[in-house]
Amino acid sequence: MSLRPRSGERVPPLTAQVARASNPGGTTAIWVRDRLNGLWCDEDFADWYPRDGRPGLSPAQLATVCVLQFLLGLSDRQAAEAVRCRIDFKYAMAMELDDPGFHHSVLADFRDRLAEGDRADRLLDLTLDRLNGLWCASAPRSAPTPPTSWPRYVT
Repeated sequence: MSLRPRSGERVPPLTAQVARASNPGGTTAIWVRDRLNGLWCDEDFADWYPRDGRPGLSPAQLATVCVLQFLLGLSDRQAAEAVRCRIDFKYAMAMELDDPGFHHSVLADFRDRLAEGDRADRLLDLTLDRLNGLWCASAPRSAPTPPTSWPRYVT
């Protein structure tokens, strides 16, 4: 599997319209996308994948799924099903509504790659630096805060 970086991935307009209409109060997945959009990009993972071979899934999207999986307490199967079936997950990952998603085993493979060497530490450092930049940039205004309680949805 190789990495073909996608940069500047935007939420497809129809996905955004349907996600907002069907979830006017928002969801955890929508909150994550709206507040942390661009936290990772595929180029951040470039040294995790070979340059040639069959194109793989977006590691930035997989990282987003892993965050949502943790926040919502989902198994790999449940998370993959949410990507396939839930509009708010498609919104969070900037996917077309008809995107078929991926097999649940992809998440374990991604975590295995994350566990190699110092990748997890480097990704955490990068994430914290970017979050710090986001919150510092918004310091004159009020910094974004997560919902008081994360909604839990049955998938």
